[in-house]
Amino acid sequence: MEGAGYRVVFEKGGVYLHTSAKKYQDRDSLIAGVIRVVEKDNDVLLHWAPVEEAGDSTQIIFSKKDSSGGDSCTSEEEPTFDPGYEPDWAVISTVRPQPRHSEPTRGAEPSSPPGSWAFSVSLGELKSIRRSKPGLSWAYLVLVTQAGGSLPALHFHRGGTRALLRVLSRYLLLASSPQDSRLYLVFPHDSSALSNSFHHLQLFDQDSSNVVSRFLQDPYSTTFSSFSRVTNFFRGALQPQPEGASSDLPPPPDDEPEPGFEVISCVELGPRPTVERGPPVTEEEWTRHVGPEGRLQQVPELKNRIFSGGLSPGLRREAWKFLLGYLSWEGTAEEHKAHVRKKTDEYFRMKLQWKSVSPEQERRNSLLHGYRSLIERDVSRTDRNNKFYEGPENPGLGLLNDILLTYCMYHFDLGYVQGMSDLLSPILYVIQNEVDAFWCFCGFMELVQGNFEESQETMKRQLGCLLLLLRVLDPPLCDFLDSQDSGSLCFCFRWLLIWFKREFPFLDVLRLWEVLWTGLPGPNLHLLVACAILDMERDTLMLSGFGSNEILKHINELTMKLSVEDVLTRAEALHRQLTACPELPHNVQEILGLAPPAEPHSPSPTASPLPLSPTRAPPSPPPPADTAPQPDSSLEILPEEEDDGADS
Repeated sequence: MEGAGYRVVFEKGGVYLHTSAKKYQDRDSLIAGVIRVVEKDNDVLLHWAPVEEAGDSTQIIFSKKDSSGGDSCTSEEEPTFDPGYEPDWAVISTVRPQPRHSEPTRGAEPSSPPGSWAFSVSLGELKSIRRSKPGLSWAYLVLVTQAGGSLPALHFHRGGTRALLRVLSRYLLLASSPQDSRLYLVFPHDSSALSNSFHHLQLFDQDSSNVVSRFLQDPYSTTFSSFSRVTNFFRGALQPQPEGASSDLPPPPDDEPEPGFEVISCVELGPRPTVERGPPVTEEEWTRHVGPEGRLQQVPELKNRIFSGGLSPGLRREAWKFLLGYLSWEGTAEEHKAHVRKKTDEYFRMKLQWKSVSPEQERRNSLLHGYRSLIERDVSRTDRNNKFYEGPENPGLGLLNDILLTYCMYHFDLGYVQGMSDLLSPILYVIQNEVDAFWCFCGFMELVQGNFEESQETMKRQLGCLLLLLRVLDPPLCDFLDSQDSGSLCFCFRWLLIWFKREFPFLDVLRLWEVLWTGLPGPNLHLLVACAILDMERDTLMLSGFGSNEILKHINELTMKLSVEDVLTRAEALHRQLTACPELPHNVQEILGLAPPAEPHSPSPTASPLPLSPTRAPPSPPPPADTAPQPDSSLEILPEEEDDGADS
């Protein structure tokens, strides 16, 4: 049903108001009506009207509490109740809707015509929704507004509470209160509550470089030491608590759902589709896409093939330059040669900047000295079990060192942060050319540089987005992790920070990255890779009686035991399952690139497709050389006392 300026997206009849406080209602005390959800003038309204008026959707009005603070159209004779602890038979709210000034219907009392009960409220005005206890003859809902009053209880004599709440969940996030399982707290999908929870709880230490360092070395113990004080902070963001309530209280057990009612976790997903990955793209197949002037043709088809099968090893050296933006997909062979010459000159000019610094100058430049020391120690521990980097005088180590120092000249504000050597190592291994590897590394850093910024806001938002995806995909798993004080998903920090570099065998990382670099099937597939790993391990986690200690230990021990093809297959299946859902919440659509980002004035943890790179802050003052962030220790876990004081 549509009209000028409005569209009815949900309609349900048989929704009654009970106008008597008696436990057993007589027929005269029941007012039959229709409940609608209406999109009108860039707003979404919840509208109820008696049957006599229900057909007139154009007359929808917006009713609020009196500005004077009194209750609209109430009298001492009208029975009222407190929706916080109403008896199951209570029916009349403390706030009556504003009269519609319509003529009384035949047979109705002049003092209270059915038309006077019609109401409409913007979804943005809702504060909470309370459901009735199970086992009643019919279910009812009580809607409480931000002003503190409640609308008349809506009794669904023909069912429909479940359908209504599912529609509301398209526009709102309905979070079960940790204090009352019958109460759903309401806030819009663009709420900044999730971001604020990080800020107020100070999830990350002030020295964020130490957090990165410690997570790279030992995500297991770091999760305990750095994050134990903010257990369940995500639950706090998604399920705000009443003022004064203790944040340490466990969630109460859910009531037995009443017939026709479901606990809202967001949406109901359809079946998960079956996905089959294809074979790698061969050099011959790539050649068929090269035109007469060396220009690549049918690029979308080629990217789809790379996404579905990856690349054969002999093709990576050329194809990665395109995937990482060093060479243009649209350029000709001559244009590529000219571009490489230009970028080669630019690279060596930057390299000369740090090469020409004398030892005396460096002693007076604590920032450069700190970068050089950190890079040297990081490089000496990066992928040393790989033949390309093994041995004390390996030339590959020198190239890693020079490229990373040159990147400090290229990106002064960011400089070098531990973990960057992990991202460069596979690129240099594949490209085997200093200049080309540098510019490919710069292209990768454009995607993930927010992960290394001092504020760590990007990492916070990514963890928040990961939780939102997992909450939609697998609410029982989220509830289990919450119950074991692991709902923050902080054990996924290292996964996201360096794109699973430490979780898969080296050659599998090459396949994973080239698939992710295609940008298909949408942004943030790396978050679904994380969801896929957790999905693969859900039975082990939930059926083994693991506590928080065992959960973290199990996740940490997955390193090098995962199959990249199995994970990619499952991640794609999860993406298809989500995108096939017609009622996917808007914030999840944003993460998957299915909806435009929220307006800038409405901050959100998913305000733009990831990689989320916040506005860059001014560079920090140069740290003393002896307090530079300490390097990681490759794949092994070092004892705390061997970390050169970085964690103090």
